[in-house]
Amino acid sequence: MAEQEQMIDSDYTFRLKDGLIGAQMMFVAFGALVLVPILTGLDSNVALFTAGAGTLLFQIITRGKVPVFLASSFAFIAPIIYGVQTWGIPSTMCGLAAAGLFYVVMSFIVRIFGSDMLHRILPPIVTGPVIMVIGLVLAPVAVHMAVGRTGDGSAWLVPDTTAVIIATIALGTTALTSLLGRGWFKLIPILCGIVAGYVASLVLDFTGISAAVQASFNPGDLENWTAPTLISMQPVVERAWFSVPDFVMPEWRWEAVLFIVPVALAPAIEHFGDVLAIGGITGKDYIKEPGIKNTLLGDGLATSLASFLGGPPNTTYSEVTGAVALTKAYNPAIMTWAAIFAILLSFVDKLGAFLATIPTPVMGGIMILLFGMITVVGINTLVKSGKDLSTPRNLVIVAVILVAGIGGMKFTAGSFAIEKIGLAGILGLLLNLILPQERT
Repeated sequence: MAEQEQMIDSDYTFRLKDGLIGAQMMFVAFGALVLVPILTGLDSNVALFTAGAGTLLFQIITRGKVPVFLASSFAFIAPIIYGVQTWGIPSTMCGLAAAGLFYVVMSFIVRIFGSDMLHRILPPIVTGPVIMVIGLVLAPVAVHMAVGRTGDGSAWLVPDTTAVIIATIALGTTALTSLLGRGWFKLIPILCGIVAGYVASLVLDFTGISAAVQASFNPGDLENWTAPTLISMQPVVERAWFSVPDFVMPEWRWEAVLFIVPVALAPAIEHFGDVLAIGGITGKDYIKEPGIKNTLLGDGLATSLASFLGGPPNTTYSEVTGAVALTKAYNPAIMTWAAIFAILLSFVDKLGAFLATIPTPVMGGIMILLFGMITVVGINTLVKSGKDLSTPRNLVIVAVILVAGIGGMKFTAGSFAIEKIGLAGILGLLLNLILPQERT
């Protein structure tokens, strides 16, 4: 009974024994967290620090009520790359800091007009499909990683057959541990999956089985085949034990502000969906308490804080939300532990380098499960709403949201661009406001 109460506890209770679960949450976010700075030319250690600091700031503003972890936002990858190439990192940070302030402005609009306004313009018939899109849009990233490619699928990192074996072991271990695990193992299925996948990678690496397995599926390549190195410890050896992250202060530039701020509209829509998703998992209405006005404020200030230190913008992480659903560890203090681990990790070069040696397929196998669970949360939101999806009005709204989001629809006007999740959310919002109610 005590174990069950611990698993479903949704009130902030800081306990030392929750540290391992917090470490697991940080592990889940780690791959995506450091991918953004790697792609955009920012510092990974700074991203770790600002993710932890941003999560702590978010918890202070929301009074420790919401079990979410904030880290690098994928929505800003393209504008950051353009900004860094055009104006440099300091000026780009100025635009990102302004994007965080845009969130703050939105939070005060909600504070003035009330959260009921959001329920009216974003009912379950809109938010359910948007949550589904959040999971489904991320699905290709999980599949790419599981078969050995980079998250965007542009390059191979691990031979496909070898990658599938590793991903299957990681996924299978996670699923079996969540179903059959007892005691602490029941609370750390994802960490168990990561360890199993890592060990499998080491075995395949050191025994040369990886090359033999791959050659058996591609016999024509046998004579030219070289055994791949799944895990290289060379970066760990070369890095120092401790160092201060390379913080960068922003420099004022109007062009960067005008270019980047419009992009904030898309992750703002995602934020609302993510808050609804975690609420659907824990059974609490976070739109009312602590209020979307405070979650938006926390997200915005966390983004501005990150930008003032040279890190990428923060956003609530769907990966970690999926981990919360899987472990049923609802205590928001677990995210405090995750934030502390992220901050400590940002100062330890060798440990950060070691975590970076986790093969891509290991995380890909885990992500398949996590992103799928986010999609199921969206389906459940629709089911619980009791809406009749066979009526023309509801059919149009749901269909447009799903196809626009999953299909990657994009709208561009000059330097302003919005696509996928953000565009799908806006289309759903407009359709809900414009389409007349059906006659009864």
